[in-house]
Amino acid sequence: MTATAAPSVEEAGARSRRLAALPRRVPFTSCVVLVMLALGVVTGTLWDALEPRPLFTSVAYGLPAFEQAQWWTVVTGALFALQPVQYVAVAGGFAILAGFAEFRLSTRRAAVAAIVTQAAAVLLAAGLLWLLTRTTEWAWAIRIADDRDVGFSAGALGALAASTAVLRAPWRARLRLAVAAYAVLMFLYVGVLWDLEHLIGVGVGLALGPVLLGRAPHLRRPRIDRAEWRILAAVTFVASALIQLLVFFVPADGPLGASDVDDDAWSVLVSAGVALVLAYGLRRGKRVAWRWAVAITGFFVAILFLALLGAIFDPADVDLDLSGSVPADVVTIVLWLVQLGVLLLGRDAFRGPSRRRLRKLGPLDGDERENAVRLLHRDGGTSLSWITTWEGNHWYVPRLPDGEPVGFVAYQLHQGTALALGDPVAPTAADRTALLDSFVAYWDSQGRVPCMFSATQEVADWASARGWQSVVVAEEAVIDLPDLEFKGKAWQDIRTALNRAGKEDVTYRSGRLGELPRGVLNQVYAISTMWTGQKALPEMGFTLGGVPEALDPEVVVGLAVDGEGTVHGITSWLPVYAPGGELVGRTLDVMRRLPDGFRPTTEFLIASACLQFQEQGLRFASLSGAPLAHAGAEGSALDTLLGWLGESLEPLYGFRSLESFKQKFKPRPVPLYLVFQEEAQLARIGLALTRAYLPDTPLRKIASVGLKASRT
Repeated sequence: MTATAAPSVEEAGARSRRLAALPRRVPFTSCVVLVMLALGVVTGTLWDALEPRPLFTSVAYGLPAFEQAQWWTVVTGALFALQPVQYVAVAGGFAILAGFAEFRLSTRRAAVAAIVTQAAAVLLAAGLLWLLTRTTEWAWAIRIADDRDVGFSAGALGALAASTAVLRAPWRARLRLAVAAYAVLMFLYVGVLWDLEHLIGVGVGLALGPVLLGRAPHLRRPRIDRAEWRILAAVTFVASALIQLLVFFVPADGPLGASDVDDDAWSVLVSAGVALVLAYGLRRGKRVAWRWAVAITGFFVAILFLALLGAIFDPADVDLDLSGSVPADVVTIVLWLVQLGVLLLGRDAFRGPSRRRLRKLGPLDGDERENAVRLLHRDGGTSLSWITTWEGNHWYVPRLPDGEPVGFVAYQLHQGTALALGDPVAPTAADRTALLDSFVAYWDSQGRVPCMFSATQEVADWASARGWQSVVVAEEAVIDLPDLEFKGKAWQDIRTALNRAGKEDVTYRSGRLGELPRGVLNQVYAISTMWTGQKALPEMGFTLGGVPEALDPEVVVGLAVDGEGTVHGITSWLPVYAPGGELVGRTLDVMRRLPDGFRPTTEFLIASACLQFQEQGLRFASLSGAPLAHAGAEGSALDTLLGWLGESLEPLYGFRSLESFKQKFKPRPVPLYLVFQEEAQLARIGLALTRAYLPDTPLRKIASVGLKASRT
């Protein structure tokens, strides 16, 4: 019991320390929230509503307060909530929104942004209502001009809007769109006093953000690629669904007039559901979703436009009673027109086939393993390129006009992700660049997320030039063979393994696994079965091979065999070719040992193989890269997810222990990258990687087995 409880206590202590450190990272936000809660306790508003009490008129802001010269309410009103339950939204919302802004902007800038936008929202809203009530007979303005309000929500939203100035594309435009859409739609379709304040606060915050960073605000059209058009189109339909639900279930008398919906609840739910289904299809880039979206949007635009014209020019001849709600219908038409415009302008982003057609399509050029092998011999590849010839991969093979392949990209499809394996194979760097561009363009047009796993620095540089991102997921351990000598104190463990093998009559044998005697082959299978049988999860795939891959005629194996013919361990080595078919290196893949056999089997096998490869004139031996062994160090969202996966699987597969073991051979580290377009794809990529390595194992089982193993 003690052995399992100790890690749990340490983990709980670490989590507690991280939570305790959060307030120190956002002191302004923490102080405001604490003051809110303290005042709630002192005044009793945490359990007794503020609005009916005399205190309300003393602390709440609004036009009536300023007409009575209660200017202090700009400050006092920000620190209360109308109802006890609203403290969850007021204090909690401020903690999240202002905390994010403080984390991104710095404490001083976030404090200025929150205070300025809150004050501007309160004062400008009151000034606008004062002007409207004296120059117009707008019923909405007259009604809410008498309202008072409390809360720091306008400042929180304003600080969030200001913080978008430090975000990079495309997140800057996305967050601005989301915040602005929320403020505009809530103002139009609900339109209470705080909705007006939120709208002003967001507008001021968007303008203030660049100023806080020392630059003038300016309007610049964001770069809109296929992915952004899909997101934009999907957002318009999500907004349409939310508007329908909001108008029906939260009726209000806002700037557009009183909401008057004749439909029943089921009609509204079905209509909103259809909009959400279309939004999902548009996000995936499906052509059929785009066609239905255009048809439905165009139909409603035409109907509403004709009805509005009839209501304006001849209301008596119109069956629908729209004459009293012309402003609402004008806004609705504008929103539908915006939606239709997004669909038409971004039409090239929706080329993805249906699921049925995609199943028929299959891999772009079939499972042409023989073709991939031929191209590897012709063009050469990296130390991991032979992995691309394994079963389970597909090959993207564009061709020249004469039918000759340019090269290929090996990939697998999981969770809507086209997961390219390693570098593309092509004769020149320019060809590889063009091949990557073509691969990405194709799968992006199909609504899939393209990314590259275990890619080299060349692909990472390609990604950087296009605004993509990369994260190190492994370090390949490369042993340069020409000058390799196991001399000196640093190589003591390796020399000990070689010397001990000689004393215990353990010899090194190499060859093609399929050509070995049946008795030896049976022992190899038995060792592999014992190794995998000890695991609570099945043998991993994708970049990790097994005995079936070791049977490839171009793969050589090394065996540790004693004088009685017992196999104590096996390693398999994949070929590495240079252009023209020259064999220049070998890459370690399978590594298995007999549990109770010769103890330094692994050191003996690798050292013996390196000496043999050196005699054969090879340039290097790669010990490959342990997957997920380096994940978690860079701090990105995906790196955190992969780090968690690596930690969960470490007790079962020992990747990080293997990485430490490889350092005995003093290898040269070569970073291997995961290359992806943007953070929005991280969740899908993480699931795709999990599915690639363990295709038949549910994620829930991986998590539970990994957690159990880490505790024991």
